[in-house]
Amino acid sequence: MRLILISLTALLVLIQYPLWLGKGGWLRVWDLSKQLDGALVKEQELKARNAKLASEVQDLKEGTGAVEERARYELGMIKDNEVFVQILAPEHKAEVKR
Repeated sequence: MRLILISLTALLVLIQYPLWLGKGGWLRVWDLSKQLDGALVKEQELKARNAKLASEVQDLKEGTGAVEERARYELGMIKDNEVFVQILAPEHKAEVKR
């Protein structure tokens, strides 16, 4: 009877091994699930970035507002009959305490 119990326990352990540690086991499935979740988050971030870039491209193709804004801020250009005024922040002089 004891031999049967030991052999059945060993058989149970052998059957459980592929379920937990095998190629399609629970640990592998859990790991792949975590990788899939990470990939889906990354995909959503990239889709949002692509939508933003597509919107910017469309705006540059159709409107002059975006081109004008880029010319002003990136190239420092101004329109005809426009006056450019630049206000600089005052520099703070360091006070020396004696």
